[in-house]
Amino acid sequence: MPHDRCRRAMALAAVAAVPALVLAPPAAADGAPVSLPPLRLRMAADDTCATASATSAELRPWTHRALQLSRSWQLSRGGGVTVAVIDTGVSARTPALKGRVTAVDGAGEDCVGHGTFAAGLIAAAATGTGAVTGVAPGATVLALRGTDARGNPSAARIAAGIRAAADRGAGVIYVGQVVSGSGGSGGDGGDVADAAAYARGKDALVVAPAAPDVAPEGADGKPDTRPRAYWPAHVPSVVSVVDHGPAGTRPEAAPGALDPDLSAPGDAVVGVGVEGAGHFIGSGSSLAAAHVAGAAALLRSYLPGLSAAEVARRLQETAYPDSIPRLDAYAGLTAVLPTVRARAEARPEPARIPHTTADGTRGRALMVGGAALGVALLIGAAMVLVPLGRARRWRPAQ
Repeated sequence: MPHDRCRRAMALAAVAAVPALVLAPPAAADGAPVSLPPLRLRMAADDTCATASATSAELRPWTHRALQLSRSWQLSRGGGVTVAVIDTGVSARTPALKGRVTAVDGAGEDCVGHGTFAAGLIAAAATGTGAVTGVAPGATVLALRGTDARGNPSAARIAAGIRAAADRGAGVIYVGQVVSGSGGSGGDGGDVADAAAYARGKDALVVAPAAPDVAPEGADGKPDTRPRAYWPAHVPSVVSVVDHGPAGTRPEAAPGALDPDLSAPGDAVVGVGVEGAGHFIGSGSSLAAAHVAGAAALLRSYLPGLSAAEVARRLQETAYPDSIPRLDAYAGLTAVLPTVRARAEARPEPARIPHTTADGTRGRALMVGGAALGVALLIGAAMVLVPLGRARRWRPAQ
């Protein structure tokens, strides 16, 4: 497929007084027909709940090759790991997640569809043609709400969801939404940061987008793409993720991200809907974070002795080197890394030179000089006597 067709960025639309944000389908995407409907991020006031897509992708999306899923599944499929999805909810009606979704406090309904789409990227099993699956199709999903019914995020909901997920034994906690605000105690960021610290104490790995899927509006009414802090991604123990497309670069005009840990496939991504076997297409850092959460589930299943911090370290140190390291799920499973970071080498002791007195040094110098003088005198005498001896044919003088 031509290179320029793979780099098509997703357009954003806003409608109604409360915007219903969607991602318009690209001109073409590897394995994704143009007719796939766009993923919705928010609901407008007059929108109705998401329904099934009438179109299915028949070819495997580019994300499968980028993450080397076929090779990774030979080692792990995420079995035995619970991934919490804190988002707009996760529909238990989607066939790709049938029997593997446990919902908390009504999170089993998803009017927006974003949470179900993200959960599918993490753990969807093959259905229909089997072209579209999640990264860890053997994992189970714990659904919790981080938004209201229309997809508007809340710091209080996200913080409560993180704590509840940690208490319920989730090994990986995916947060599909971001909040901005003060990181101080009692602020939006502070509430979420405290919850992330609580999850770390429970040995749960939190993964979150480093930026929103849609840039906030600036004072001039235009999208403000400047990097800024978002929570929970700004918490040091959280793995923060941004998106890249098939060419390995971020889409144009993507929201700025502040010091992300990883980059993962997030542009022109194909996934499941709230029901039926059809597919949608979307873009954004939240979808990239879902792929990283799936990779973390593969790791926690394959190497259950690793702590959450060790899983985070492994994901980052085995990533493909780039300006922002790119997720490599297979390398994360197979790379040989030391169990702990190597300690800094001890500073070597300075070389000890035996102490020599001035008299001793002078004596040795005189001995060496005298020996050299003696050799010189012997050579001089030989230069005189040898010719004389030859002239007399080595006979004594008369």
